[in-house]
Amino acid sequence: MSADLTRADLRHIDTWLFDLDNTLYPAESGFMGEIERRMTAYVMRVTGLERDEAYRLQKQYLADHGLTLIGMMRHHGVDPLEFHALFHDLSLEALAHDPDMIAAIARLPGRRLIFTNADDVHAERVLARLGLADLFEDVFHIGSSGYTPKPDPAAFAAMNAAHGVAPEMAAFFEDSERNLAPAADLGMTTVLVGSHAPASTAPFVHHRTARLADFLAGAQVREAA
Repeated sequence: MSADLTRADLRHIDTWLFDLDNTLYPAESGFMGEIERRMTAYVMRVTGLERDEAYRLQKQYLADHGLTLIGMMRHHGVDPLEFHALFHDLSLEALAHDPDMIAAIARLPGRRLIFTNADDVHAERVLARLGLADLFEDVFHIGSSGYTPKPDPAAFAAMNAAHGVAPEMAAFFEDSERNLAPAADLGMTTVLVGSHAPASTAPFVHHRTARLADFLAGAQVREAA
């Protein structure tokens, strides 16, 4: 298991899977905070709960279903398109181009895919803002899996089937530790990303890095054809 900034041997990897939010940009940007605030306000509106109770329910649905949206769909009949529209006009000012990240991802040989529980519109907006849109072959979003979110193994099965991913030749980068468990079970190489990552002791996390760009830049990868 590699620690932060070690030179990981990823020469067997030909498919690079990346989560989006809090993975391709640092959680410290605060961008997800506004998403959470809007989500809590929406839960309040739908359920009639006070803010603290709505927030607790929001987090309970996240824990139980892998995504707050799924709990809202199953228990309150929420339209997922209406839910996702809440975030389509978010300011992206907190997100910035990271030249090191752009260069590090651009050097990776093989296919690069986004695997996110967000929707396609949000993913496209964020990738464009980060200057990464042209570096990925496709976005496998929550709608792509029929609203089955990570960490449900069915979401991974759907993504692998859609893109013909051979798990033993794939690396998955995530800020959520629990979303890496099913990836490891399939035989993927797992990388936990974020300031919390170096402290992880989960046996299914193969590599950990506080700064993704540095990890990617230092990794051993196969020579591009």
